[in-house]
Amino acid sequence: MERVKPTEVSFNGTKVVVVLGDIVEQEVDAVVNAANERLKGGSGVDWAIHNAAGWDQLQAACREIGFCRTDDAVITPGFNLRARFIIHTVGPVYAAGPVNEAGKKYNEEARELLASCYRRSLEIAAQNGVRTIAFPAISTGMFEYPADRATDVAMNAVKNFVLENPGVFDEIRFVMFNDDYHAIAKRRLTEHFK
Repeated sequence: MERVKPTEVSFNGTKVVVVLGDIVEQEVDAVVNAANERLKGGSGVDWAIHNAAGWDQLQAACREIGFCRTDDAVITPGFNLRARFIIHTVGPVYAAGPVNEAGKKYNEEARELLASCYRRSLEIAAQNGVRTIAFPAISTGMFEYPADRATDVAMNAVKNFVLENPGVFDEIRFVMFNDDYHAIAKRRLTEHFK
């Protein structure tokens, strides 16, 4: 992947960064995995992290945990990754396409669930001494959360956590896997962390 200079801001004692790259290549204390509730390894980010970390050993660790509900997070070792830990979080499914009132309400709930994914991941990371953490774009793949809306939720959740917990993290990184997502995240970083 072509090297693109990271975009970063300093906010309340924490560096918040947007990078274009691959989540499995991040040199941080913890990477966040967009997991499923049964922690069985799926597609997209989940598949890439399982594959890079070592499928069998990561699956053994996940079997010991067994389950993670949507909006929560759990932690395992990083195994073969550069990161010491993997924080697995289960994002919500977004109601895509034309939405009726029930779908609108569902998507409002999805926003709260997604914000909780980021908050819980940061809480668990902090409890385990993590100082640097990298997030993928949770729920934007198969769960169809629109990238611009998901990025707003992510940035707000991180901003609120850092406001309430200054200096807990040295760096919080948003890792975007393609040019479109990267452009959205760079814009949102500037808007949210003025």
